[in-house]
Amino acid sequence: MRLYRLWFAIPLLCLAWPATASPPGKMTVPAAIPGVTTLNAESLIELVERLPGLVLIDSRVPADRRQGYIQGSVSLPDTETACATLGDVLASPNTPVMFYCNGVKCGRSAIAVKIAKGCGYKKLYWFRGGFEEWKQKGYPFLQQ
Repeated sequence: MRLYRLWFAIPLLCLAWPATASPPGKMTVPAAIPGVTTLNAESLIELVERLPGLVLIDSRVPADRRQGYIQGSVSLPDTETACATLGDVLASPNTPVMFYCNGVKCGRSAIAVKIAKGCGYKKLYWFRGGFEEWKQKGYPFLQQ
């Protein structure tokens, strides 16, 4: 009887699970985040030149950061990103801030920028291609 219930439940679970959803434990990284400006490496460089007060936040874990990071970025992993920790790094909700992580398959910066948005930060930028794109294009980076 129990086996019958299991076989009956599996097809129902498949029907209930959205086709675009990620498997449990995995995040689908969006192409864009509403209310956030998505950047590529070149537009990030232009933004840094245009906005001298821009804060760059590396949302990766320390092990990833040891592989290299964009000069001037502050390490604030997504797992430690909260209104209080953002307040330690950003002067005000109007401080321009850009988040990045490993690349288009990394969801850490997407999570962090959404947290910042929820905390009321207004000038939000997201470097979706992240460190992977930065390295591929040959831009300079630092290593610990």
